[in-house]
Amino acid sequence: MDHSKIENRIATAILDQAFKIHTELGPGLLESVYERCLQYELVEAGYNAQTQVPVPMNYKNIKFDAGFRIDLIVNKLVLVEIKSVENLAPVHFAQTLTYLRMSNLKLGLLINFNTKFLKDGIHRIVNNL
Repeated sequence: MDHSKIENRIATAILDQAFKIHTELGPGLLESVYERCLQYELVEAGYNAQTQVPVPMNYKNIKFDAGFRIDLIVNKLVLVEIKSVENLAPVHFAQTLTYLRMSNLKLGLLINFNTKFLKDGIHRIVNNL
């Protein structure tokens, strides 16, 4: 199976769990709550889900052990950026794409849990997929 099919299957599983959590908890909680719950549900479903994954980076001669942290990475293939904000800003989309590029991943999900209907808060971000 090619990588894009695997990534899409993982993305579907992530969204299934996100909908389950949003239905149970609703909007308005801290990002860290949704992040931890999503990790828990994905691990329970048999996925390798890591939170706050540091990504090293370099700028010229400067090395950073953690240039940024990925909220959630699933099976080392799909990046999830979790928000709980009134409205997503253009910078959130740009940030997610930067994280994808710098971590050499192809597929990311930007999920804003602070919406009445979760489907309105889900955005798929691709890096040359």
